[in-house]
Amino acid sequence: MPRSAAGATARDDSGIHALSPDGRPDPVAPGGKLASQVALRIENEIIRRGWPVGTVLGSEQDLRERYGVSRAVLREAVRLVEHHQVARMRRGPNGGLLVCVPDAAPATHALVIYLEYIGTSVDDLMYARLLLEPLAARLAAERISEEGIDRVRRALAEERERRDEPGIFAQDVMHVLLGEESGNSALYLFIDVLTRLTARYAHTTRRIPKDEVAKGKDEAHAAHMTIADAVVAGDAGRAESATTEHLESVSEWLLAHRSRRAGRTVSSAARTPEEPGAKLAEVVAARIRDEIARRGWPIGQVLGSEADMLARHGVSRAVLREAVRLLEYHSVAVMRRGPGGGLVVTEPEPSASIEAMALYLDYRGVTSEDLRVVRDAIELGALGLVMERRDGTEVAARLEPVIEQGEAAAADTSVPSVADRFHTELADRSGNPVLGLFLRILTELWARHRVNSPTAPQPGPAGAAEAAGVHRRILQAIVDGDEGVARHRMRRHLEALTAWYH
Repeated sequence: MPRSAAGATARDDSGIHALSPDGRPDPVAPGGKLASQVALRIENEIIRRGWPVGTVLGSEQDLRERYGVSRAVLREAVRLVEHHQVARMRRGPNGGLLVCVPDAAPATHALVIYLEYIGTSVDDLMYARLLLEPLAARLAAERISEEGIDRVRRALAEERERRDEPGIFAQDVMHVLLGEESGNSALYLFIDVLTRLTARYAHTTRRIPKDEVAKGKDEAHAAHMTIADAVVAGDAGRAESATTEHLESVSEWLLAHRSRRAGRTVSSAARTPEEPGAKLAEVVAARIRDEIARRGWPIGQVLGSEADMLARHGVSRAVLREAVRLLEYHSVAVMRRGPGGGLVVTEPEPSASIEAMALYLDYRGVTSEDLRVVRDAIELGALGLVMERRDGTEVAARLEPVIEQGEAAAADTSVPSVADRFHTELADRSGNPVLGLFLRILTELWARHRVNSPTAPQPGPAGAAEAAGVHRRILQAIVDGDEGVARHRMRRHLEALTAWYH
């Protein structure tokens, strides 16, 4: 859930949106830093203007006057916007805050490590992959172009050439490519996260004989060829079933070879890759995150003083301090001043990455149909896990207050985000942290898009009351243990929600 921030245009911990000056809900929350509020207003302006990449939004002085803040507050807001890869401050003549093409890589890395930190199991990981990747293969088979066919075949050829490289899952590039060829940016982004996490988990496996590794690579390559043949031929059903069969095999391999070490401990090989073109501060922040992960995330431990960190990473003070700001933004570590101070490990949380990924997906122009397809897969998958637990009483105890809040707020324009809480709470009840995290990205995207779309109609009191009623009927089906009816009601409800996303 996004961090709260101060001011009348803020979003609080309940997820309720307050009103902006034009009367529309604005996702910034009471009680937080002014810089966070200003950053969100800048981002919302970029979304409303349709992501005008290359446009200068104004000089530092222009922006200070527009938002009525000090130089220090504006510069902190700009840092947050730059962390989200939305815009950057260009210095010199004709300089100013320049809208840029967002990059999801830093947020992706942070989410992968966060999922690892909270103890995401192999079962959790592969359940999510089985929900999303067969769907991506089906869509790729339906949509692939001549250029896409060439990319798939080049990837297979490169995979054969890389057979002797270390790492059993070095070939996961094919899975990410099929996510891209699906034409659905949300699927592509989520599959990228999942394959990165799979690769990190694979590095914690026990030692495996070389001939067994080679056999595993050959089997994976053969499976990729079967999937690729089906995609190229446009056989969506065969592409989907072949992907499912392959992922089940990957799951069996991981479970059979998984080390008994704690889930938070990462081997030295499981290092975050350094993206081409990444800023030096981002590279240093990634290295420090990996060091913390390798140490088993020792919360409260001091990694070293500023002088120690400068010597260790061989960078300037300015670069190190920018890296520390990134770590602090993702709640990975904080620099404590004074005697006995230094860079202190903190408990990570994903709000900053959720916001960055939602912004990236908005830039990529995720359509209502893209959103519906992915939400269907995630929410129906979460519902299935909830039903497996057969504890309707516990689920009702958690969801009933959320439904009551929606009913009580039916006359308030902030209801859409209240309604989102039913879905995110239900995903949390599934016990699969991947599904809950991905759903939060989608609901954050939905909230930002609704706020910034000038033509998007608001559901109003009647729509809010109807949503609360549907939530109550879904919950009743769960309590009754009637999965078929619960799935039917959820699917119809998601179709109705998607109609409001334009």
